[in-house]
Order: sequence, then structure tokens, then C-alpha cells
Amino acid sequence: MTDTETPDDETPDGLLGWCLVANVARETLHGEGRLEVQHGTKHFSAGTLLWLPRVRWDPGHCRWPAVGRHRGNSRRYVRMIVRAEDLENFRVKGVYSEALVRNLNGYDHDPAAPRTLQNPWTREQAQSWADSWKVRREPVFIEGHPYAHLRISVPNPPPQEIQLDGETLHLAHYGTKGARYSRTAPPVERIPER
Repeated sequence: MTDTETPDDETPDGLLGWCLVANVARETLHGEGRLEVQHGTKHFSAGTLLWLPRVRWDPGHCRWPAVGRHRGNSRRYVRMIVRAEDLENFRVKGVYSEALVRNLNGYDHDPAAPRTLQNPWTREQAQSWADSWKVRREPVFIEGHPYAHLRISVPNPPPQEIQLDGETLHLAHYGTKGARYSRTAPPVERIPER
């Protein structure tokens, strides 16, 4: 156990709640075809600690509101929507700052209760989310499959074959936009005999 962790039966002094956190990835992909590599994001430097509050609405597929210290002003917290793929090192941390609580609450903040998180994580919920995001996943596209519009993902790197509805699908292409699977098996390379 590290010095920042506490036993499950012990609550640290001054703890206002638990929160899911992550760091901004060192390299993020942007631009057409996602070929432009940047260090961090427009608003957050690489490695910046971002606090991810529980949300009641979905800001878009794999996008989350995040609270962190802005690239241009490291003294104040700002709240922005970030892509989950631009984050790494998911984990759980305790919230101790009233300024952080104010930003995590956003428009729901109650000035009469400045130390109260309005939609708090439980430690178990946040840990479950952190564990699920630690494994990098790639979107899957299935050629000629009736479920091609469904959002399915596989680990990174993707397996050569997956099973879906009792059918074996073969990896046809893997690139920056995810893994493409096909019903057709890949051609077998013939090695000439000598």
C-alpha cells in the first residue's frame, strides 16, 4: 500500500469524497485520419491530473467532463469535455479541496454546502470504472454484418479472430480507426518447397 492509499475501514481526515482520476496521455492523435500527434490536448498539458466527476448525461461517445488545471493557468481549475482516448493511468483519489468540489459540482454546486459533492462516486464505483479503462480497447467494424452499427470493442492489440453470435470473424485490417473484421478468412500464404 502506498502512502496515498488508506485501508478500506479507515476514512482520512478532511476527505470530502472519492473521484475517478486520470492523466492526460503523453501523445494524443488529432486531425484528418488522426495522423497528427500532439503532446497533451489543447487545454491540458501531457501528464495533467484530471478529475472525472460522475455525470447524469452523456456528453458523447467516450467523452467526459473533466476538471483539471488549464495549460495556460496552473493555479485555477477548469471544467472541459475530454475524449477518453486522450487519458491514461485511471485510478481513484480522495477529494480534499473545496475549490475542486465547486468545479466537480459545476452548475449543481450549492454555495450553502461548499464541501458537499452533489453526485459523488463511491470508492467501489470509481475503482470499477478505473479497472475497466485500464485495458486499452479498440473499436470494431464488421464488414457485411447486420450488427455493423453496434459499438463493439476489443483489446489492443486486437485478436486475429473473434466470436459473435456463434460466427467466427477474422481480422481483416487494423489501423488508426480501429479493427475491421470480416467473415472471410485471410488468404493462406504458400511457401514454395525447395
